[in-house]
Amino acid sequence: MKLLLKISIVSAAIFCLIAIRYWQEQLFYDPLLHFFEGEYLQAISLPELDALKLHIHVILRFWLNAALSILILVGLFPKKEIFRIALLLYGCLFLLLIIAFVTIIGMYDAQWSMLLFYVRRFLIQPILLLVLVPAFYYQKLLSKT
Repeated sequence: MKLLLKISIVSAAIFCLIAIRYWQEQLFYDPLLHFFEGEYLQAISLPELDALKLHIHVILRFWLNAALSILILVGLFPKKEIFRIALLLYGCLFLLLIIAFVTIIGMYDAQWSMLLFYVRRFLIQPILLLVLVPAFYYQKLLSKT
């Protein structure tokens, strides 16, 4: 029964991450979605955007993805240490990336397009999850030997 509950929780969290990605245009304000589909190669400046609204939606999306990612990690590796480490990593990464994001948006120059692209990508996609699952699995294997 406990295994079925873990599988259900992890599956539901993965489904939610997929749903967030699928309905991102309806759920979040992000004029940079279309900008990075090709316009940024010719653009000198960013498209018209409401910076405050963009920042709020990026923060909301980051923490929604982070909560689901941490839920997946705790479902796969049910230890308090995993939860604490994941929360600390997500918190530190958030602070670093949101400062960079706000700074780049505020002082945007065309040469910063790719930097903005990658900083934004790390904020709105659950990329850290893809790194942490194998890392925690490897740590689990090491602790058994």
